[in-house]
Amino acid sequence: MNAGIGLDLRGIQAFDEKVAYAMSSGEGKQSGIYKTTNGGQGWKLLFSDKRPAFFLDALACISEKECFTLSDPVDGKFLLVHTSDGERWSELPGDNMPPALPAEGAFAASNSCLIIYDQREIYFVTGGPAARVFHSPDLGRTWTVTATPILSGNKSSGAFSIARMGSVVVIVGGDYNEVDRVERTAAISLDRGATWNLAVLPPGGFRSAVAFLDGKTLVAVGPNGEDISRDQGAHWTSAGDLNLNAVTVLDRDHVWAVGPEGTIVRWIPPAR
Repeated sequence: MNAGIGLDLRGIQAFDEKVAYAMSSGEGKQSGIYKTTNGGQGWKLLFSDKRPAFFLDALACISEKECFTLSDPVDGKFLLVHTSDGERWSELPGDNMPPALPAEGAFAASNSCLIIYDQREIYFVTGGPAARVFHSPDLGRTWTVTATPILSGNKSSGAFSIARMGSVVVIVGGDYNEVDRVERTAAISLDRGATWNLAVLPPGGFRSAVAFLDGKTLVAVGPNGEDISRDQGAHWTSAGDLNLNAVTVLDRDHVWAVGPEGTIVRWIPPAR
């Protein structure tokens, strides 16, 4: 990878000052997984696929050696690619993966449509004709899929991001072509994703990423602003008006977000 020239880089997982993985998105061979072991001075392509339907949406890691990436449907099913040694990547068997709906896909907007919880449970969220949550309790061996009330029905709408803490799972999304539309932009599950209800007071528009700060508090970001929930996603209040796409939480005092044109911001928590 030559400084990312010609690549649409959407996801990164770093482990120390030397080792990181990066994911590019795009049709077919434009999607790829890269690794550096020298702090970004050189990158090695570890996996790609020439099939036009192959389109990577997110990268999530359990450890430096075990990671997963999610692709839009190939041959009618979403596709997960996995490594257990940090070098060799291969497709997970898709026999137990529920079929995708026509025109259903995942969104690469924030690298958070896919998460690994407790080193064993995989979740990913989708959009298009429906906003659904796919869940595997055993790292991809078995799957269930559940419909959610998040806004959907066209190619620009659906669930964009998912976060879990304990038995609470929160998703956000909406329609990125109608960023100020507030209805059906956040939903909560209190039973690990089995059933879903809309937020009582939703965020202030389309949101592309959500993350827990602690067991009660979440932050969500999007093109027209940021929101905080202090009751596990039921009620949201505005926390800013920046144009942001993705957020990551190291701990409550170290929350970072990024946006267009190289925007990088740090959230400053209120005094306790």
